[in-house]
Parts: sequence; C-alpha cells; structure tokens
Amino acid sequence: MTVLRMVLAIPMLCLAAGIGEAQTAVRAQQLGIPLDGTPGPLDAITDVPGVAVGHTTLVSGSGKLRVGAGPVRTGVTAVFPRGTGDLSEVFAGWFSLNGNGEMTGTPWIDDYGRLLYPITITNTNSVGTVRDAVIEWGRTRVPEYSTAACRL
Repeated sequence: MTVLRMVLAIPMLCLAAGIGEAQTAVRAQQLGIPLDGTPGPLDAITDVPGVAVGHTTLVSGSGKLRVGAGPVRTGVTAVFPRGTGDLSEVFAGWFSLNGNGEMTGTPWIDDYGRLLYPITITNTNSVGTVRDAVIEWGRTRVPEYSTAACRL
C-alpha cells in the first residue's frame, strides 16, 4: 500500500468507526441503570435545594502562545453546597474514579470529613491558581476557619 493510500485510508477508517461524529451523551436512566429518587426538572446538581453553581470562561487573544501574554483559554466552575449565602461547613468525602486529574484539599477531607470552601473544577494547569484564589477568597469570608487551618 502506498503512503498516499494509507493517508487517504485514515480518514475513512475514522468515519467508519464513528470518530469525528458528534456524540450524544447517554444518561444512566437511558441505559436502564436503576437510581433511587426522581430527577429534578433540569436533571442537574442545581435541582438540589440550596446548592448554587457558578462558572466563568476566559477566552482572550489568538495566535501562537506567548507565556504571560496569551492567548488564554481557561475557566472555572464553583459549587457551593449550601448556596452562596451560607458558608458553613458540610460533611464531605471523595473518591477517585479513574485516577486521573489533580485533586487539592483531599487530605483535609480525609482527616476531618468536612468541606469548608466551595468545590472548584478547572483545567490541570490552573489547579494551583484556583486553589490559591479560593483560599484568599475564603480568608476574608470565613476567618475563624482560615486561621484555624493555618494553625494545624
């Protein structure tokens, strides 16, 4: 087989395998997996009374990456288990499904079984920045916990 034929065959194989086609997410209920309870109207975490979710996406610049200048493609999601008006702690636990990803704060959950700040989700390269920002944000809003955590 010539190189040209091999190059032309790759896109055809991808199409035949379904790679490159839009995939529709399949819900557990559609697969017949029994789950307790009834989904809320949005079938989302925000259907849980009191839970608040916020997010932001930053898209800025174009062209080749220049460190410190951009372009920027990032974002963060924050989950407040008791909403934004109640920053009291909640019981917490965690589980690593596939061993991938960056987790920060799990030793605190392992030791105390409590969560003091919102859960944040971001890309791997922003984990440290988001962690630092949340700690600084919480330092002014939950001072009794922040000073206690610093003494431990």
